Amino acid sequence: MASNTGKGKVKIPAVPGTKPSIKNAQLLVSTGIPSLDNIIGGGLTIGSILLIEEDTYGNYAKVMLKYFLAEGAVMSHSLLVASQDTKPDQLISEMPAVVTESPAPTPPAPADEKMQIAWRYQNMRILDSSPKSGQMFGHFYDLTKKIDKNILSNTDITLWDGEDITYETSGFRNSAYVDLLKTVQETLKKGEFYVNASPNKRNILRIGLHSLGSRLWLCDTEETMHHDFLKFLYCFRALLRSAFAVAVITMPSQCFQGHNDIVGRMEHLADTVVSLESFVGSSKETNPIFRDYHGLLHIKKLSAINTLAPHCPESFDLAFKLRRKKFIIEILHLPPELGDSTQREQDDSIHATTCGKGGSNLMDF
Repeated sequence: MASNTGKGKVKIPAVPGTKPSIKNAQLLVSTGIPSLDNIIGGGLTIGSILLIEEDTYGNYAKVMLKYFLAEGAVMSHSLLVASQDTKPDQLISEMPAVVTESPAPTPPAPADEKMQIAWRYQNMRILDSSPKSGQMFGHFYDLTKKIDKNILSNTDITLWDGEDITYETSGFRNSAYVDLLKTVQETLKKGEFYVNASPNKRNILRIGLHSLGSRLWLCDTEETMHHDFLKFLYCFRALLRSAFAVAVITMPSQCFQGHNDIVGRMEHLADTVVSLESFVGSSKETNPIFRDYHGLLHIKKLSAINTLAPHCPESFDLAFKLRRKKFIIEILHLPPELGDSTQREQDDSIHATTCGKGGSNLMDF
């Protein structure tokens, strides 16, 4: 019996930059942002789609896409980058440089400083963005530096900008969609990324689609544009399901305002969906409650491939901030009420409980 049990085990191919999930035995790759990996259940499942609904100006979504592509280049994965809004070669050249040294751990707060934190936050854990158990899965990057040219020269990169349309079909009114699908299909076949292929060394194809469905993807009518976009996502997902590939798609959600049914179908076709809400131009930008952050990250859907229920993160109240060198996702912690506001509350409570001529004596109960 013991010998038969050993023969029945399925061997997971050893692919650089991947690890098996402890929940559903699916291969995972890192998004390039360790804190985001922790939120979505360890990483992105092979054959899945991460849909990022862009912020108002698309700046933060572009940063997340660069992290995803940079992680692939560092792990020697093949890249396919497509965009009609930004030149794909520009996205590649702006990828951040990997940090070779591990970041120093944050020292614990002294005992006398604990009183400065509101009592209801003292026992809350901060979202840990570092890899566990000393195993490096996902890297840290420095946004002030560009990726090493030697890494780029050793990376298999395919670029698509939609300028030279080769393929056309009657199924799409906008030929750019079918041309992109054929490019993805040919890349998967040429690189032997399909599951039924037998390459000498198995590798992963990372696909980054920037601002898919933006104004540059317009058709004759709005209804036709939505139809093409949904049909593209359906066909694109079918290609990924049968290949060692993973995709990150950024979508300008402001282009679909007033069409919640279309957005809902887009989210249904994707496996993991996050939405970025930037504070730029809104009342939250000047609100002191959010002074430590640049926006909120909303989790709309988590992957449930080969499992009955998706991963449940520690908290759904998440915020992000873009520092000079790095992009950080944290659990949203409201600041403690200190300084002038605390003094003002004390003064209000004194006035509310005074009586007499001068109002200087407190009522004793």
